[in-house]
Amino acid sequence: MTTTHRTDGGTDDPNDDGSRDPGPGGPDAPDASGAGASPGDGDGELSREEADELIEEIERRRSLQGTAAVAVAAVGILFSIFQLFLAARSFTFTVWLPTVEFAGISLAPWQVSLQLLQANAIHVAFALVLTFLLFPGSMGDGIVSRNLGRIVPAISRQFGESNPLTRLATSVRSAFRWAFLDPDRERVTPFDLLCIAAAILSALYFLTEFSEIQNMRVFGIDSGRPVTEVFAFLQPLLGGVPFVSEYSYAMILGVTGVLLVLEATRRTLGLPLMIIVATFIVYARWGYLISSGTPFLGLLAIPELTWPDIVQNLWYNTENGVFGIPVTVSVSFIYIFILFGSFLEMSGAGQWFIDLAYALTGGRKGGPAKASILASGFMGTISGSSIANTVTTGAFTIPLMKRSGYSPEFSGAVESSASSGGQILPPVMGAAAFLMVQYTATPFADIIILSTIPAIVFFFGVWVMVHLKAVEEGIGGVSDEDTVSFWSHLQRGWFYLVPIGLLLYYLIIERLSVSRSAWFTLVALVALIAFIAAYSEETRVRLFGILAAIVGLNLASHVLAGVPLTGLVTGSGGAGLPIADAVSAVSAGIEWYVMLAGALTLLSKPDLDATLLELNPTIQDTATDLGERTDRDLGDSQPFKLGTFVVKSMDEGARTAVPVVIAVAAAGIIPGVISVSGLGPNLTSLLLALSGGSKVIMLLVTAVASIILGMGMPTTVTYIILISMLATPLVQFGIPLLAAHLYILYFGVIADITPPVAVAAYAASGVAKSDPFQTGVKAFSLSLNKAIVPFAFVFVPGIVLLRRKENAAELAIREQYRVVNFADLADLSYSVPEILIPVVGVFLGVIALGATVIGTLYTRVDRLGRTVFAFSSLLLMAPGMLSESVFDVLGLFGVSVSVNALLLDLALRAVGFVLFALFALRNRRTSEGEGDGAVGAGEPTGSAAVAADSEST
Repeated sequence: MTTTHRTDGGTDDPNDDGSRDPGPGGPDAPDASGAGASPGDGDGELSREEADELIEEIERRRSLQGTAAVAVAAVGILFSIFQLFLAARSFTFTVWLPTVEFAGISLAPWQVSLQLLQANAIHVAFALVLTFLLFPGSMGDGIVSRNLGRIVPAISRQFGESNPLTRLATSVRSAFRWAFLDPDRERVTPFDLLCIAAAILSALYFLTEFSEIQNMRVFGIDSGRPVTEVFAFLQPLLGGVPFVSEYSYAMILGVTGVLLVLEATRRTLGLPLMIIVATFIVYARWGYLISSGTPFLGLLAIPELTWPDIVQNLWYNTENGVFGIPVTVSVSFIYIFILFGSFLEMSGAGQWFIDLAYALTGGRKGGPAKASILASGFMGTISGSSIANTVTTGAFTIPLMKRSGYSPEFSGAVESSASSGGQILPPVMGAAAFLMVQYTATPFADIIILSTIPAIVFFFGVWVMVHLKAVEEGIGGVSDEDTVSFWSHLQRGWFYLVPIGLLLYYLIIERLSVSRSAWFTLVALVALIAFIAAYSEETRVRLFGILAAIVGLNLASHVLAGVPLTGLVTGSGGAGLPIADAVSAVSAGIEWYVMLAGALTLLSKPDLDATLLELNPTIQDTATDLGERTDRDLGDSQPFKLGTFVVKSMDEGARTAVPVVIAVAAAGIIPGVISVSGLGPNLTSLLLALSGGSKVIMLLVTAVASIILGMGMPTTVTYIILISMLATPLVQFGIPLLAAHLYILYFGVIADITPPVAVAAYAASGVAKSDPFQTGVKAFSLSLNKAIVPFAFVFVPGIVLLRRKENAAELAIREQYRVVNFADLADLSYSVPEILIPVVGVFLGVIALGATVIGTLYTRVDRLGRTVFAFSSLLLMAPGMLSESVFDVLGLFGVSVSVNALLLDLALRAVGFVLFALFALRNRRTSEGEGDGAVGAGEPTGSAAVAADSEST
């Protein structure tokens, strides 16, 4: 299908600001149509290197070379290996080492058994080390740096350049710059090395002195040894210093650790979050000064806490604080899923998903934008970062959207809006799903079930809006040259779908733990890539022969000695197994045998051309670069590329995980303070008092707080902070616990595309070369349904498949709802009015909302139509919000209304449907009338042409 463009001379949507970018030569020029244009062509398109540079600039990461780059890679790989051991063996595992004895020194396999606090501490220490390597402390552009930079010029003007004082100040400034500043983001400073050393010392203390930490839980942090006792060589230097002898080494490390987390938070997530977390720490110490008699504010009064109490609870505790629930979730769930996403991305799945999206929708009306939505959704299943998803996917999709006729602002808005939706799309949901599992004690499969319908509604809503925009602008699809055949593309890369299918199978069908599911899926993914890399017409007989030999030998070893072949070789065999048990044992390790068969096949023919596999270009670049550094031709060696794929995936996974780990470590301090200070119940009482008993006001306060707090911050941080403060008050209003958590998550995600700090939208504007603020405004308007749907499911939990239990009155308020089952769906008296009708209403409401925002349905929608469509969308999606607001207003005048909530909900949805149907029919007749009144040789013009084009889609 050839791309079509609007030629009717109609007026652009006022939301579009007339900023369309049809390309050189106007809308009818070949370059503007996109026909024959390749992804690599076109004005403003980013290369992969440019996209990576843009991400580094937005996230303020260093571009290191030489030894520093090797150090980052080594630490990242070790981090991933550590987490893989935890995923495979939990906290007790064996590090394989060859048994060697030489010169009286023996080397043997190392048995490791960690406590949860130790594992969490090592996890955070790895993230801290990588943070101080990857993120500069200062680039000289901050408020402090700028003000300090004025001192030397002021002294020079006052005393002259040759004055000794000026020279001294200049020397001091040079020393400070050398120690702290990294303006070009390319070197590790001495201050960074000092922070790294402190982080390592802290982790070592958890590993070597855990018995002392356990004693501190009984006797307090002051019971620990002083630093001069731990390091005896410091006794002559520091033994007489009062401060050193007064506080224990554990106290010093705890204070240092908290400060390191705050500094890492400032570097990775920005100063605002660091200030918020630090404010809570200060509040824990001096919040007792608040008088309990002060109206409202007195509810924030807390008991007096000493610094040792605070530090012990924030640093040496797995229930709260830095190593509390959020970091535990990161250790157990989040990191392994980030690593899985990294392996999937490095395997080439990311580009394959983008191409699949274009194969599915590229030829449709507004095809490039629809493909962007699908591609971003696909990528959202393997990426938890709105910014990275926006830039990497947008580097390909945004230029095609621009060439098809969408404005730069609208193109960037579509990409950023859809990319932010990846954080609400199961199964990964930007790591928030795993936090919900832990905080609500809900099985992961249930989280996926209740999150699915709202996520589909969101992507459907964006789809509707880009379609209506295409109808308005007369935008068609991309040319056949820009897309591939769906079936041929599916046949070429079907194996990329296998890991995602396996993951869902393990999670939902087998109901394995999240970490075990991710581990099995990750191993299967590497085995699959090794197998596909080794498969060709030339090697397939050899490949299957090697696999059959490996399986046969291991089967025989189990039958004869009850152990795999490796165990038989090392002499650890015993009694044999029955054939059925042997087959079961071999089947359990089949992915390892497939991996080994693929690797051996590649070793036997290293120059094999893997025709079915297109690894991420980063793998080829890394392999070629390493070959050049070692003066060897490694770029075309398939075994080396496979090894590079594994190692690079672990490295990239660690780099991606660093901001997430720092975020959950910092955010854990806030619930830690709330817990240790006893603030929780008082905060709940305060919020309930401020809301005046109105559920709508409480929901609005939560929504605004989520958006404001989430601006410029990871969604996981927003989620952790707000559920600590707001989840309980929401549940007190009768909102189901899971719906309350999902509500907070949705508004935290909206912050990524809400001006003035719309980080995902601003990243998209960098790719689209568009106005950042306007891109943010359009992204927010495209995501409006994401702001209404949460109100819909908190008033009608059936939308997220939650049902009130029969004995709810006897249960605690947090336990009164459950996820529906097949029996509930078969009960039509329940499922039709409380699930089916509300869900259909939400989908219809999304269409009405699209007509409101875009201003087009079949043809232009006038002001009255937009008003009615807006009202009908509210009635169809969240009638409870309107009815509750009315009842609240009546309550202010002492009027009490008692109605059947279900009947009122259905009645209001019916009114909304009638209004939507009437005005949709009115708009269609207007479109047909414009077509009948067309001039010329029977050809429709103006908006009638647009409507006709819509009919043909």
